[in-house]
Amino acid sequence: MELLRFSTAGSVDDGKSTLIGRLLYDSKSIFQDQLDALEAYSNQKGYGVVDLALLTDGLRAEREQGITIDVAYRYFATPKRKFIIADTPGHIQYTRNMVTGSSNSNLSLILIDARNGIVEQTNRHSFIASLLNIAHLVVCVNKMDLVGYDENKFNEIVDGYKVLASKLDIKDVTFIPISALNGDNVVDRSTNMSWYNGPTLMYLLEHVHLSSDINHIDGRFPVQYVIRPKEDRYHDYRGYAGRVASGIFRVGDKVMVLPSGFTSTIKSIDSYDKTMEECFAPQSVTIVLNDDIDISRGDMIVRENNVPQSSQDLEMMMCWFGDTPMQPNGRYILRHTTKESKCVIKDIRYRIDVNTYHRNEEEKQIKMNDICRVHVRTQVPIFFDSYRKNRITGSVILIDEATNNTVAAGMIM
Repeated sequence: MELLRFSTAGSVDDGKSTLIGRLLYDSKSIFQDQLDALEAYSNQKGYGVVDLALLTDGLRAEREQGITIDVAYRYFATPKRKFIIADTPGHIQYTRNMVTGSSNSNLSLILIDARNGIVEQTNRHSFIASLLNIAHLVVCVNKMDLVGYDENKFNEIVDGYKVLASKLDIKDVTFIPISALNGDNVVDRSTNMSWYNGPTLMYLLEHVHLSSDINHIDGRFPVQYVIRPKEDRYHDYRGYAGRVASGIFRVGDKVMVLPSGFTSTIKSIDSYDKTMEECFAPQSVTIVLNDDIDISRGDMIVRENNVPQSSQDLEMMMCWFGDTPMQPNGRYILRHTTKESKCVIKDIRYRIDVNTYHRNEEEKQIKMNDICRVHVRTQVPIFFDSYRKNRITGSVILIDEATNNTVAAGMIM
C-alpha cells in the first residue's frame, strides 16, 4: 500500500496530540490494552473523560505539563493507505524538533484554535512548512465546538490564512473545521456543521495525491555500501547498495559515476529477495554495472545526460540546532547523502524573522532555533540539486567536530 508521512504543527494547547488520538481512536487503530491504560490513567488524574492526547504524549514531563516536548511518531493503516504521523511540539524553543519531525513529511497539518485565530506560531510553522517544501498543507481550525460551530468565524480564519500563504511558497492548502475532542470532521462527518461541504480529515489523508510529489526525472543514486560476497557462487559479484534518491533506473541504462566521470551500463538491479528490471525512489536496491569501476561510499550514480550541480561553495537556508551559537568561520563536518566533508561557514547572509518573514542582515549571531541563510565552503566538491528540486540531494546536516552533535540542518538553494 501507498505510504503517507504527515506531521502536526500548531501553537501550545491547539489540540495536536488530541487530534492524533482522535484519528487513531475513530479509525479503530488503538489496541484494547492501550485504551484500558488510557482510561486508567485518565481516571487516576480525575479527567472525567479519556484523554486521547496521552497516546502521543508519552514522556513523563509531557503528561505532567500537558504539552508536547519531543517529536512522537505513530503508525497506523486503513484499507486504503499506511500512515506515519510525526506529532511535533508547538513551543518556540522546540522549533528544531518541528524541523526534524517534518523533514520527511508529504503533508503537514497546521492546527489553529478557532477562539484565537492566527497567532505567532501559525506564521512560524507555515514558514517552516514552506521552507521544507512540504507539498500539501491542511489547516485544521480546531475547537469549533467552543465557538458554537460558527461558520463566520471559520471563514474569517480562512481569509486571514490565505493572506499569510500568499507570502510563502505554499502549493496546496485545504481548510477543514474540526473538533478533535468531539470528533467533528476528523473521521466522521460532523452533524453540527452542515454548512461545511468539504472532506473530512481522514478522507483527505486517504485520497490526497502523492505520486507527483516524488522526483521521477532526475536519476540520483548515492552509493552507501559496496557488496563483495566471499562465496564461490558470487565470486565475481560487485554490487553498489543504496537508496534511490530520485528518478528511475532500468537494466541496460547508460549511467555515469561521480566524481570519476566514468560511464557504464546497468547489468542488474537486485533487492533483498529478487532481481528487478527497474527501480525508483525511494527503493533500497543494489545496482550491478557491466564495467569494473572504482566506486566507493559517497560516490553517486546518475544519468549520463542529467548530472547534478557540483561545487565547494554552497548557499543554503539553515536551522540551527546547537546549544552554542553558530561560529562564523567555524569548522564543522557536513554530511550530504552518503558523503562526508569538512566545511567552513564563510558568511552569514541574513537571519529570518519567522514571525514577520523579514530578513535581518545586521544580526549575525545565530542561536538555537534560528533560521538563516549562510555560505558554506566544503573541503571537497559536493554533487547536489536544489532542495526545491530534490529533498534528498538538496539537504545537509552539520556536525560539531568536537562533540559529534548534530548542530544544524540545511536546505541548499
